[in-house]
Parts: sequence; C-alpha cells; structure tokens
Amino acid sequence: MMIRKIIHIDEEKCNGCGACAQACHEGAIGMVDGKAKLLRDDYCDGLGDCLPACPTGAITFVEREAAAYDEAAVQAAKQMKHNRQNETLPCGCPGTQSRQIRREEQEQSCAVSAGVSRLSQWPVQIKLAPVNAPYFNGAKLLIAADCTAYAYGNFHEQFIKGRITLVGCPKLDGVDYAEKLTAILRDNEIREVTVVRMEVPCCGGLEQAAKKALQESGKFIPWQVITISTDGRILD
Repeated sequence: MMIRKIIHIDEEKCNGCGACAQACHEGAIGMVDGKAKLLRDDYCDGLGDCLPACPTGAITFVEREAAAYDEAAVQAAKQMKHNRQNETLPCGCPGTQSRQIRREEQEQSCAVSAGVSRLSQWPVQIKLAPVNAPYFNGAKLLIAADCTAYAYGNFHEQFIKGRITLVGCPKLDGVDYAEKLTAILRDNEIREVTVVRMEVPCCGGLEQAAKKALQESGKFIPWQVITISTDGRILD
C-alpha cells in the first residue's frame, strides 16, 4: 500500500449514465446497482480519463492509501475479457448463432403492415453479436437502447427496416460496448451509423460508446443520434 492520487466517486452526484466506466480503459470502474463504483484500486492508474466523461462532476481526485497501479493485472483482465467475448459455447447455444433473416418470401405471402418484423439478422444484443458477419458488409448500422423499441411504436418501420440492428443497455449490462463496436466498425464496411437512445441520462453511455467507437475505428462514417422521449416522441 502507498499514498497516491486516485479517483473518488461521489454516489450522490452519480446519475448512473455509465460514461465513466466506458472511458476507463483499465476496467477500474464498473456499474453496481445503478451507480459507478471504483472496483479495484490497483486497476486505477490515476490519470483520470474518466473525469471529463462524467456529466455531473461526480468524479474527483483524492490522495489516500491505496494499492499501487498494477499494469500486468490490468492487461491480464483485458485478455480474459476478450477471451470470454470470443469463446464459443460447447453446446452451440441457438441463441448465439449468427444468421441472416430474409424477408422477401414473407412480404410476398402476406400483406405488409406495421405489424411485420423488419429484423434482418440475429443475434441483436451487442454482447452476443459477432464482430465479423457477412451482413455487416455494406450495412447501415442501427445501435439502439433496449427501451427505444418499447417506447416508440413505429420502431421497426422507421429504424430497423433496411438496417442491421444492435441493442443494449449501458446501465444494466455493465460492459464496455466501445471495444466491441470499434471492432465491428473497423473490420467491416459499414455505410452509416444511427444511434437511437432514450432521453434518460443512463442512455448517454450508449451514445458515448458509439462516438468512441467511431473515433477509434479510424474511418469516416456518417452518423446520427436520435433521442426518444419516455412518452414515445422523437425529440431530435
């Protein structure tokens, strides 16, 4: 143990958006019961990448007794996380098998209405989606918060139709979406990105992850952010 500079998170000011956890490259911060927590002192390098990401000013520096920063442990944890994200379940769980869904036959055999699903691929959860899949090449990508499809009644027709869909909840999932999204954008020919989020603050984590992924992909990809109100209106 040693006296050193380390972050402090004020739970009263934390709004649970998850932006700091996304900004922490070392994995020192995680979301616990809807609040940001410093999970391990030895994962915090004391450089404060998380400070400017916090919209409420809940994160500050303090000097206190803490374990020294352990870069080797951080790298080992990153590698373990990467392995978990890319491992294949031994049973070949059907829920994680990637497949493209073709709608032509369905649309020809029945009248197209607002009740017809427009989903064109599976899986849709960001955590489960493969980094490389044929349907990503040349795709328009939709990155949506879980709640948006429930709040906005015409979601399939207006947002899912013609796009490859990825969904997640930064408050509940507690993972760094930016790393996965960066790989998808970097390794595939994505034509454009649409982010659809709710107006609630915690959805800011999804928007921040998408922005970070776009920046780190090294590509210029047209993108837009659309915000849905809790009563089902498009705000911008």
